Amino acid sequence: MSIVYKKRGQRQYAYLSALEGSVVRQRYIGDVDDPVVSKLGQINDDQKAIPERLAPLFWDTALKNIQIRKHARSIITRILELGDMQAVEWMQMTYPGAKIVEVLLTSRNISDKSRNFWRLWYKVDEYAG
Repeated sequence: MSIVYKKRGQRQYAYLSALEGSVVRQRYIGDVDDPVVSKLGQINDDQKAIPERLAPLFWDTALKNIQIRKHARSIITRILELGDMQAVEWMQMTYPGAKIVEVLLTSRNISDKSRNFWRLWYKVDEYAG
């Protein structure tokens, strides 16, 4: 799940985006100016760095050098290939389901065994992509 912001005219609105089966659903949360919605956005914005508990997955670089937005494909690929359930949970809270499925279907660095597992997990058609 992640929070998506959309601008309509002069106003900005927040939506909760989540993968439901093979479909990404977005549910309206409210106006970004609403204090409750603003607080939800802050929780999502806290995901600026990879948690220390995931450091073993990124043995080849310092965590401080990894930018979670800029390096999203590499991070998702590494978690899908080598991660445990804690890593997957963090990934799902950080990235939209559509991005995870896109990487699952297009990355060349995910083994066939892992790709098949995650296709079943995310209920993605074998011929999608």
